[in-house]
Amino acid sequence: MNSSILIKNAQLVNEGQILSADVLVKDGLIHTIGQNLNAVADTVIDARGQYLLPGVIDDQVHFRDPGLTHKADLYTEPRAAVAGGVTTFMEMPNTVPNATTQELLQQKYDTAAQKSLANYSFFMGGTNDNLQEILKTDPRTVCGIKLFMGSSTGNMLVDDPDTLEAIYRQSPMLIATHCEDEATIRANMQKYTEQYGENIPVSAHPEIRSVEACYKSSSMAVELAKKHNTRLHILHISTAEELELFRNDIPLEQKRITAEVCVHHLWFDASQYQTLGSQIKCNPAIKEARHKEALFQGLLDNRLDIIATDHAPHTWEEKQSDTYKGAPSGLPLVQHSLQVMLSFYKQGKISLERVVEKMCHAPAICFQVEKRGFIREGYWADLVLVDLEQNYTVKRADVYYKCGWSPLEGQELAGVVTHTIVSGHLAYQNGQFDESKRGERVLFNR
Repeated sequence: MNSSILIKNAQLVNEGQILSADVLVKDGLIHTIGQNLNAVADTVIDARGQYLLPGVIDDQVHFRDPGLTHKADLYTEPRAAVAGGVTTFMEMPNTVPNATTQELLQQKYDTAAQKSLANYSFFMGGTNDNLQEILKTDPRTVCGIKLFMGSSTGNMLVDDPDTLEAIYRQSPMLIATHCEDEATIRANMQKYTEQYGENIPVSAHPEIRSVEACYKSSSMAVELAKKHNTRLHILHISTAEELELFRNDIPLEQKRITAEVCVHHLWFDASQYQTLGSQIKCNPAIKEARHKEALFQGLLDNRLDIIATDHAPHTWEEKQSDTYKGAPSGLPLVQHSLQVMLSFYKQGKISLERVVEKMCHAPAICFQVEKRGFIREGYWADLVLVDLEQNYTVKRADVYYKCGWSPLEGQELAGVVTHTIVSGHLAYQNGQFDESKRGERVLFNR
């Protein structure tokens, strides 16, 4: 039985508005939203001076469970997510083994049910030879199909043209793609290897995983989706050039092709390879500053629909490899993504309402998430209280990831998450976790 929670005197940020209200949470759901509620509740939170947001839905994380649990797992990373105001995550299939059969996919759901403090969903992975398994995926209980149409891990690179056509034609649900052209990257890598041998500088990363590699793959994905009327979602757009592939003249609900931008492609740029090195090595690469500016503009004008993290932890030792090729790609980010966006708000670059739209409402609309992503009566109580009067400097000692580090260390971010409610359960408050209840499996209105 869920306990009841009454939140008093909050500033609700929801559906394009900010208004003062109280919220009563009962039986896991938002029961009543109103002024001066006098309800009796097990827990009362006075939120005067604080903002109440819907829980963040992160549609792209890598939590490494199973198979790479020395880096991260389905206990540690959801906990870090909740501490940062992320109440729901959608996790990628390139674990070990890859989640490319219904049985392996189900095993991840079973693990999350036992370990995850946050709500969860898992993508089904596509390969060159598992179309029949893809077609068995249940659109009601699985967030989507993930295709690596470019460089990736293991058997998950889908580069067979006939297979791609078949998946785009027959997919029962949304396809999310990682778009970087493998042949372009290999040719670039060859060129840099001839020039530098094993001493390729990490600053060459955006030249190797180039703008052209991204655009070539993204444009092909869009072409295929238009041809077959596929519901396509392109992940982690990283270049100014790709923005022309997306439209902003229709509401999100009507789009068949949507796009995501990740916080690190908005926050960092290529000039920081000099100081951060392989800490900010990720795929697709963080590129020169002009892309960062263009991506922010694309976010504000609705060519980019969702903000996510692509949280992808590696151990500090792995990241400190002596060579460019030896250092793995990926950044741990899920604990601070909301604060990164609140920092942009404090800088005057984006409104609070837009942050909530892109991190909470849009993922719910895009994936047709059932009863989440909004502060509405009858919806699941996924709620986050933030104190915007406080700033916070990221410190290694405060990082909850299993990998134990963050590329944001030393940066001052705006706002502090004081309370996170996950499906009606007060999972986190003022630095303390209540792990007596696990998150819920997310369902989809399809």
